[in-house]
Amino acid sequence: MDNSLENIEAIFLDLDGTIYLGGELIDGAIDFLQRCSDRGIKRFFLSNNSSRSVSQYLEKLHAFGIPAKKDDVLLSTHDLLAWLRKNSITKTWLIGTNGMRDMLEEDGIITDSKEPEFVVLGYDTEINYQKISVASIHLHNGVPLVASHPDMVCPSPDGGLPDVGAYLAMLKATTGVDPVHITGKPNAGMIMHKIQDLGLKPEHCAMVGDRLYTDIAMANRAGCVGVLVLSGEATMNDLELLSEGAEQFPTLVVDSVADLL
Repeated sequence: MDNSLENIEAIFLDLDGTIYLGGELIDGAIDFLQRCSDRGIKRFFLSNNSSRSVSQYLEKLHAFGIPAKKDDVLLSTHDLLAWLRKNSITKTWLIGTNGMRDMLEEDGIITDSKEPEFVVLGYDTEINYQKISVASIHLHNGVPLVASHPDMVCPSPDGGLPDVGAYLAMLKATTGVDPVHITGKPNAGMIMHKIQDLGLKPEHCAMVGDRLYTDIAMANRAGCVGVLVLSGEATMNDLELLSEGAEQFPTLVVDSVADLL
């Protein structure tokens, strides 16, 4: 597989670090998306970042001049909601943003229960001590923990910012509790349901992202082509440190999406 991505019919695109970095578009991203359209390649936007709702992501994409609709956006929050539904969980204590809270409550999930079945942890850019302390008390009392995704850092032009993985380390240090489940990438289900809905074969789909342990690992678990872009978190040095046969090995490495198609 080379930069032309021959025989690829659908592309799943990470957002932060791949299409944009913080508040700035990656150079060449718009032209790349146009090439997708010109070749008739379906494209979807994925993010483990659970701090925003779908409508908030659409607002950001539209502000960049990127046409997108609701069904084009797949979030770790969707995977989390599917897991909560599967386990018949309706009462939670949420460490999450108002955008994430809205998505959970629209799905019938109570997010501030005094007797939660689970503590739910998302990427909370509005985090405060009250959310953390109440969650810690629940965890000390035996309430289990589920997290929206495993990312340690959120990329930014100024360097990595604390993400869910960092919050998990804090809660582990405080309570000794590990999550019973972590949704989002690299779980293959994050994209497999969409691939199946489209009636496509995984080998005719590509996952493009900047993280080895989420984007590329998920691509390999799903049987898709994994394309690593060096415009966000991962570096060539990170690749060199991988052990032989690691699931984080990409099919293809490029500087950015500007090099694709």
